[in-house]
Amino acid sequence: MPKMKSRSAAKKRFSLTAKGHVKRKKAYKSHILNKMSRKRKRNLRKTALVSADVEKKVRSMIKV
Repeated sequence: MPKMKSRSAAKKRFSLTAKGHVKRKKAYKSHILNKMSRKRKRNLRKTALVSADVEKKVRSMIKV
C-alpha cells in the first residue's frame, strides 16, 4: 500500500507547538503596509494558534 502523502502547502504554513497545538502565521503582512500603524504591523509578526474547530482538518493535512 502506498504511503499517505501530506499536503506540501500545509507543511509549509503550519507547525506544531510543544504541547501539540497547531501554530500559524497571521495574515495581512505582505503588501500595502504604509497605511498600517507600527503597532499593528508589529502584532502581525507574532504567531497564532489554529482555532479548535479547524485544528482537526489541519492535522489531517500535515499527517500528524
